[in-house]
Amino acid sequence: MTRASLTRLAIAGAAMVGVAALTMGTAAASPGPKPPKPDKPGPSVPIRLLTINDLHGNLEPPTGSSSRILDPNGANTDTDGSLTGIAGAKYSIAGGASYLAAHLKQLRDPNTLLVAAGDLIGASPLLSAAYHDEPTVALLDKLGLVTSSAGNHEFDEGIDELNRITNGGCHPVDGCSPAGEWKGTKFDYLGANVLKEGNGDYALPPFYVKKIKGVDIGFIGLVTQTTPNIVTAAGIKGLQFTEEVAAANKASKYLAQHGVKAQVVLVHEGDNINPNQDPSSCPVVPGNGSRIATGLDPQIDMVISGHSHQAYVCKVKDPAGQDRVYTQGSSFGRAITQIDFRVDHKTKDVIRSSVVAKNNVVTRTVTPDADTEAYIKTWQERVSTVADKPIGKITANIGRGSNVGETPLGDLIADAQLEATKDGGDAEIALMNPGGVRTDLTYAQSGSEGDGVVTYGEAFQVQPFNNLMQVVTLTGAQLKALLEQQIWTVDPATGGITQRILQPSSSLTYTFDTTKPVGSRVSDIKINGTAVTDTQQIRVAANNFLVGGGDGFGVFTQGTNLWSGPLDIDAFVAYMGAHSPIAPPATGRINLIR
Repeated sequence: MTRASLTRLAIAGAAMVGVAALTMGTAAASPGPKPPKPDKPGPSVPIRLLTINDLHGNLEPPTGSSSRILDPNGANTDTDGSLTGIAGAKYSIAGGASYLAAHLKQLRDPNTLLVAAGDLIGASPLLSAAYHDEPTVALLDKLGLVTSSAGNHEFDEGIDELNRITNGGCHPVDGCSPAGEWKGTKFDYLGANVLKEGNGDYALPPFYVKKIKGVDIGFIGLVTQTTPNIVTAAGIKGLQFTEEVAAANKASKYLAQHGVKAQVVLVHEGDNINPNQDPSSCPVVPGNGSRIATGLDPQIDMVISGHSHQAYVCKVKDPAGQDRVYTQGSSFGRAITQIDFRVDHKTKDVIRSSVVAKNNVVTRTVTPDADTEAYIKTWQERVSTVADKPIGKITANIGRGSNVGETPLGDLIADAQLEATKDGGDAEIALMNPGGVRTDLTYAQSGSEGDGVVTYGEAFQVQPFNNLMQVVTLTGAQLKALLEQQIWTVDPATGGITQRILQPSSSLTYTFDTTKPVGSRVSDIKINGTAVTDTQQIRVAANNFLVGGGDGFGVFTQGTNLWSGPLDIDAFVAYMGAHSPIAPPATGRINLIR
C-alpha cells in the first residue's frame, strides 16, 4: 500500500509493520484461530470504548426530526404520537458537537478510546460541507478520535479526496480553506474490504492496533459492500467492495497470528429496528448488520456498527456460540455508545463475560463545551461568505404557505429533485415531504444582495437537512398505495386540518378526494399525461428520509433498484442556477377534492 498513514500501523508495540502480506484473494478467508479455552482469569486491564457513527458533519445542533431521539429519561413527551408514533413516548432533544464534547469529557476515564463506524463526513450541513468537511475531521482530532471505519459517504468525492482528508493538502479545485493548508488527520479511516481494482491491493488500511496499559486492541474496519449501489460512480471509481465477513476474518487471522487477540470490528453496516424503543435495548430487525455480527470469526470480540442511523445494544452469538456485543449509536451525534470490558493480561484476549454496553443520549441539558463552541463560532463566521453567495433569482415570493396541500415551493423543490435524478437514476417523478420545506423564499432582499436574489444560505434554510436524493422502482399499484398513505382529516369541532400531502413534480398528476374513505381517495394517476397501470414500473425520486419510510410513508420501503444521487440542497441550488429567474410554479398537479 502506498498511503503514508500506513506507517501508523503497529503490532504489539514492535517496529512498524506493513500490511502487504494481507492481500485479499478471491476465495473466502479461512476461519481464524479459535479463542483460548476458558481459564482462570489472571490480572486484567479495564478498557472503555466510546463510539459514534454517522455524524455527517453535524457540528451545529441538528434541528427538526434529526434532533430527537427516543429516551426513557427524556424530558419531552409526544402527546399524540405525531413525532415518535406512540403517544406518551419520551424523547430528548440531542446532538451538537459542543454537547458531544461535553458528554465525552464526562464519560472518559484513563483507559478510554474513542472510535467510530463511518459516515463522519459527507451529506453534511453547510458549515462543514462548504470546506469539504475539514472542520469536522479537525474537531474529531481535537476530541481524540483513535480510528474509524470508512462509511459509504466517505467516498462521496472519491478515494483521492478521502486520502487528502487523511494525509493533508489543500483541495485540488477549491484550494485551501480559511484555516490555511490542511494538515491531515491523526486518525486513519479503515477498510478491510475496500480494494483497488486490478491488483487487489488495499485502498485503505484494513486494521489499526492500539496499545493501552500493556495490552493491544485491534480494530478492523469495514464498509457496506453495497457502497457501489449508493455512491455515485465517480465516488467509487477504481475500487471494489468485497463481502464484509470474509474480509474481516482474513484481517482477524493476521492480527491473531501477530499476538493481537482482543479484536473489535467497526462496520459501516447495520440493522433497522422496531421503532420507539430504549436506545440501549435490542429491537433490531435482523438484516445485513446481524448477518455480519453473527458470522464474524469467534476471535472477534465485539461489533460496532453504523449506516442505518439506529440506536441499539444487542448480544448475538458468534460461530462458537459465545455472546458477542453488537451496537449502534443513532446518528448526527445524538448518542455515544459506551462499552466497558476487561482484557486478560495472560491470554491477551477480552474477557467476554466482562463486556457491558449502553447508549448514552447526548442531551442538551449539560453545559456545552466552551472550546468546541468557540471553534464552531469561528467556522460560522468563515462560512458566511459561502452563505451570502447568490445562486439564482425569483420573480416573486415562492412560499410553502401553511403547508396545506400542494404548495408552490414544494412543487419547485420536487421539480428540482426530478431534474437532478433523471440522469443516472432514470427518475420519472419526484415526491417531496412538506415537513422538509422549512421556510419560504422571499423576493425582498434579506441583506444587501438585492430584491429577487436567492443566496446559498437562503436556499439552505429552505432545505437544511442534507438528505440524499434517491430513486426506487415502484409499481403503479404501489404508487397508488403510497399516495393513499397521505393524511387529510378535519376536526369537526374546530374545522382544523391535519394533513401530510407529498409535493409532486410536474410530471405527476392525480386526484385526491378527501371526502372518500381512506384507501380509496386516489384516482386518475398520470405521468406526463399518460394513465398509470397497476403493473407499470415507475422510477420514483425522493430524499432518503422518505425512501426509508419516514413520515409514515412505509410503501417507499417496498421499492427496488435503489439509486443514490446528490444531496437535496445541491439539487435545489443547481436547479435555481439553471432556470433563473424563476416564477412561482402554478399548483394544480393534485386535483384536491375536499
